[in-house]
Amino acid sequence: MTSDKRNWNPQTTLVHGGTLRSEFGETSEAIYLTQGYVYDSAESAEARFKGETPGFIYSRYANPTVDMFEKRMCALEGAEDARATASGMAAVTAAILCSLKAGDHIVAARALFGSCRWIVETLAPRYGIEATLVDGTVIGNWEKAVRPNTKLFFLESPTNPTLEVIDIAAVAALANSVGARVVVDNVFATPMQQKPLELGAHIVVYSATKHIDGQGRCLGGVILSDKKWIDENLHDYFRHTGPSLSPFNAWTLLKGLETLPLRVRQQTEAAARIADFLAESPEVSRLIYPGRADHPQADIIKRQMKGGSTLICFDVKGGKKAAFAFENALRIILISNNLGDSKSLITHPATTTHKNLTDEARAELGIDDGTLRLSVGLEDADDLLNDIGDALKATR
Repeated sequence: MTSDKRNWNPQTTLVHGGTLRSEFGETSEAIYLTQGYVYDSAESAEARFKGETPGFIYSRYANPTVDMFEKRMCALEGAEDARATASGMAAVTAAILCSLKAGDHIVAARALFGSCRWIVETLAPRYGIEATLVDGTVIGNWEKAVRPNTKLFFLESPTNPTLEVIDIAAVAALANSVGARVVVDNVFATPMQQKPLELGAHIVVYSATKHIDGQGRCLGGVILSDKKWIDENLHDYFRHTGPSLSPFNAWTLLKGLETLPLRVRQQTEAAARIADFLAESPEVSRLIYPGRADHPQADIIKRQMKGGSTLICFDVKGGKKAAFAFENALRIILISNNLGDSKSLITHPATTTHKNLTDEARAELGIDDGTLRLSVGLEDADDLLNDIGDALKATR
């Protein structure tokens, strides 16, 4: 295995970090499509199961290709350990449930992806875990929600889909003072633009399906934290419930990591141009973009993010009818509920990703019938601007 130099820049880490080569000396990482492993002797099998000798036992627990992906993510994120999962939601669910037991309490920011909110609001209470949702942009709301049995804080930043930004360092400081842990879903920022562990968060989760693959090919997730927490909380949960990532998907994600910095940089640059264009468009009533000075949490963004975002949130005048007309008039940008792809994707949250929320809950989050979420891809920015400009005419 190559040595992961701590002075490597991210671009180098994402090409070489964690690489494990066989005796054949392959350039591209090997895909170890195996379920199990063979031992030299009965004694060596016993020693491996006891943890006395290193090695793989079963691919539900660990696999060489998956191990490479986990180590490369650790090198990028600055984490001691990681576990890769079959999807982003498997990562979120594992990070939350393995940390808690009946009688514990979660405080979560209310601005969450629909499935994340279901885990907190619906699934966790079935197991006797209480939950409180707050407006996460105000640190006082977190303080007021804390109870003696509060064990976990959960948040996204920027949030889905309205791109609110939460002060991770402030939330982490509060969590430390009450003996709770902070889980941050860092998908919208990507590890290129924000490092939650450096800001004091204890656990970071990703849907690797998004920017890490970033090319619409496979599902994946990853949980990163300190080794002690993973050994004491996640290890047995992961081993016995089986949310493991497939070796083929791990290999695909390794390939995605090699180009992550290039893709995120180009997508962010294009998104900034598009955001400025939308902000001046008479058909748009609201524009939210983390790279602009008019973002509601612009001061926090300067402190905790290294750049803007590949995502834009905006409202078109005319509600659902105008939003649908805009989507249907697009010729390059595709209608999809996914994000972080090489192709630009447009989503109408009220009828897709957040449709299961009540009207009141959507209103609290700032999602109305005219709200659209744009994930900027790798197309030429001028072509995207022309496509958007033409589609806006359909809303008039």
